[in-house]
Amino acid sequence: MAKALLKEEMPALDKKDLEILKLLQQNARMTIKEISEKVHLSTTPVHERIKRMEESGVIKQYVTLLNASKVGKGLMVICYVSLRQHSKNAGEKFIKGILEMTEVLECLTISGEFDFMLKVAVADMDEYYNFHVNKLSNIENVGNVQSVFVMGVVKMTQQLV
Repeated sequence: MAKALLKEEMPALDKKDLEILKLLQQNARMTIKEISEKVHLSTTPVHERIKRMEESGVIKQYVTLLNASKVGKGLMVICYVSLRQHSKNAGEKFIKGILEMTEVLECLTISGEFDFMLKVAVADMDEYYNFHVNKLSNIENVGNVQSVFVMGVVKMTQQLV
């Protein structure tokens, strides 16, 4: 099925690295100068640390987080999906189909009753119905889909440190 998450070699991160990461997670537009003032280092070592963390994959990318309802994606749905067959080929076909769907924000392989958990953002129930019936259910080998509609968000973060 999906590639298992391999334990990658963790780069050595010291206290200053973690401080820099925390600041960047709060505001990725913060300048090197602003960061250096907050972590009490000069700009050159801060720049070198950030570059090292980018090159080692600690920093994967910089993004802008949007307000879903203000961009017409106010309905969030968690979909639990099980496949009928569990061969490597069947899993790869499912994953290929999911990767092409812009409605799917996240796709996680999970344990338990279902094989995958999807986080889906759409405008409204009509758009979700269309997604479910005409896209998700049309992927070869989809067995069971259970949809859970998000009624409110208590906490949503991407901050790891």
